[in-house]
Amino acid sequence: MAVLLAGGGTTGHVSPMLALADCLRRRDPATAVLVLGTAEGLEARLVPARGYELAVVPRVPLPRKPSTALLRLPGRLLSAVRAAERAIVKAGEVVGAPRADVVVGVGGYVAVPAYLAARKLGVPVVVHEANHRAGIANRLGARLTEHVATTFPGTDLRGRGGNGVLTGLPMRTEVTRLDRAARRAEARAAFELHPDAPTLLVTGGSLGALRLNTAVVEGAPQLLAPVSSGPNRGLAPQVLHLTGAGKAVQPSGLPEGAVYRVLEYTDRMDLAYAAADLVLCRAGAGTVCETTAVGLPAVYVPLPIGNGEQRLNAAGAVAAGSAMIVDDADVTADWVRGPLRDLLTDGDGAHRLAAMAAAAAASAAVSGARDGDERLADLVERAAGRRPGETTGDSTGEAR
Repeated sequence: MAVLLAGGGTTGHVSPMLALADCLRRRDPATAVLVLGTAEGLEARLVPARGYELAVVPRVPLPRKPSTALLRLPGRLLSAVRAAERAIVKAGEVVGAPRADVVVGVGGYVAVPAYLAARKLGVPVVVHEANHRAGIANRLGARLTEHVATTFPGTDLRGRGGNGVLTGLPMRTEVTRLDRAARRAEARAAFELHPDAPTLLVTGGSLGALRLNTAVVEGAPQLLAPVSSGPNRGLAPQVLHLTGAGKAVQPSGLPEGAVYRVLEYTDRMDLAYAAADLVLCRAGAGTVCETTAVGLPAVYVPLPIGNGEQRLNAAGAVAAGSAMIVDDADVTADWVRGPLRDLLTDGDGAHRLAAMAAAAAASAAVSGARDGDERLADLVERAAGRRPGETTGDSTGEAR
């Protein structure tokens, strides 16, 4: 089987795409996988690093308002569609076929030309929507296929004939199989953290979040002061801060001996999750699904712009009791010094974190969030005309 995967830009698109690729290869190492992305997105680094080939397509943003960019759109889109057509043919050539058996799109700039090229060449399309509210690219793609998958219940996206299936989000096995308690010591050592101190993970995703970065840095001197009472008495909280590419920060005025680790990005989010007692983060689909799957209590701060999908992404976790939502405007240095520190350090906070962790683990088990890669792989194989789990490679079992 030959598969073209289309998506990129941020880890929110790239990570599920690569998790699906890994799953398809586990099922049949002879599966040919080619990834369609841009030269500017994170996929340019992450896809080759994962061992897959990247075919580059021109980046074609879809203007939301009338502008000169709208006038240039037809020509740029045509160029991108032709590049996508070449990629579909290239994917098939690896297994001696005229074209790929199926094109899988996860949304974003890259998906539209892939969907249009697949339609032109008569190749089945699978659309996977990560967010609770679908974006423009996947709403278009859903009109062209009956194979549509969603991450969250209630997402209003169906293919032709009203078809759609709830698969959850494909996630990396190092996340879905993570035992946080068992890996805690290893994880804290890897990031040079205190082995026992209450630990806050801060992340705004691959692009970072200025609001979170600023509030935590400004509130850090009080946040990291030693605890005077309760189960954490004598210990000082510590922070593992993933700021986003190009957004490194460094707090000042910290108490003597305070531990505040700053990284722009890490490829080992599994260890970051294992090291943390609580995560302060945005509410992208990948972040919500991963933190729920590993049983990590979360404070979600939905992005205040866009179409409101992040608040919807987090709603299920909040309802299950595994997380809480704080409005972007309320995340200030004072909030970090006060309510956030209390949640991380005092006795009532510790009990609440334990309850949130248990709720996260329970809700993940009920929703099947940990096997989203397998469920989506089933749909991809059916779209390609194969029975799910069918091995179609040569006898050597060598990956192509």
